[in-house]
Amino acid sequence: MVTKDLVIPNTFIHSSPPPLIEVSGSHRDMGCQVGEARREQIKHSIENARRLIDETYDTLELTWVGAQIQSRKYLPFAEEQYPQYVDEMRGTAEGANVPFDDIVTLNAMEAVTMDALHLTRCTSFAVNEERTADGHVLAAHNEDWIPEDEDDTYVISAKPDGEPPFMAMTYGGLLPNVGFNSEGICQLIDSVYPSDSRIGIPRLVISRAVLAAHRISGAIGRALLPHRAAGYNHLIAHESGELYSIEVSATQHEILHGRDGYMVHTNHYLSDGMKKMEKEPEDLISSQIRQFRADRLLRQSSQHTIKSLQAIQKDHVNQPNSICNHATEWSYPLDREKTINAMVIDLTAREMHIAWGNPCQNGYHTYHLNA
Repeated sequence: MVTKDLVIPNTFIHSSPPPLIEVSGSHRDMGCQVGEARREQIKHSIENARRLIDETYDTLELTWVGAQIQSRKYLPFAEEQYPQYVDEMRGTAEGANVPFDDIVTLNAMEAVTMDALHLTRCTSFAVNEERTADGHVLAAHNEDWIPEDEDDTYVISAKPDGEPPFMAMTYGGLLPNVGFNSEGICQLIDSVYPSDSRIGIPRLVISRAVLAAHRISGAIGRALLPHRAAGYNHLIAHESGELYSIEVSATQHEILHGRDGYMVHTNHYLSDGMKKMEKEPEDLISSQIRQFRADRLLRQSSQHTIKSLQAIQKDHVNQPNSICNHATEWSYPLDREKTINAMVIDLTAREMHIAWGNPCQNGYHTYHLNA
């Protein structure tokens, strides 16, 4: 059983749905459209990142100017492989009237801080048509990050020139990556912590590219692109019911297949091969607890619905390090994380159901991809 909803302090209530931004055209044009539509939110996210760097100087010994300098080292790798997504970042900077360096730094933040700011508590899971009441393929994701960025959440519905239309959640000035496309491919990402990080293509650029894949093999291949800086876990679901977790580091990977129709992943590696690449696994005990908890709840039913997955997203076992995280311990900047949104994607219906903020106290809103 899912635990009963609790009233927990530091929970923001949103009276409106997250904004939907519809964009189309060239990648630079789409970036400009996003930048113009969410100018204040993008500026706010840059201010939040700058403040977080300042607050953690004693730990990171990094200034914002230093972070900009470091992020520039990653840019040539991104430009060589995926110039179109660098163009998206340029367009976003132009539309929002902010320095391009600031947008690059946001999108390379994980790399330049060596993951110190990213002990995230995201949870992703999926079920295929064999495990749902209506035969649909469903995928769910809780996005955990600093509370200050919660207000910057929005949904993008995009029709890029030469690539499949897609719908994705993002916030501030980050490239979109958690979402699905018109080819029936869904991507959920969870931070993992490999020991072989290096200068290369930033993870957000890699995951943005996955959203443009036409086939499962293409999605997986993009997640494993050479010269990547590090890696995420990419939970990839396909409308056919195929489920995969692609566990990635800078130089290694493992492909996990959801043979029984269930797939769960949090913020630690599951495969034996990738566990050897994990940096400081003792810091990831709470991730293991969420993994076990979500997996247990998911396997209690073979007749899942959108609402049953939403119920799992509201679970509070092991609070504050629960699936629905309320950041009740705010004493240190690096611990100041919470669930800033939660979504269930109905890949069969091409719909996203998203709660802005903690899902236990905020309602879900539905968006449909019109390809």
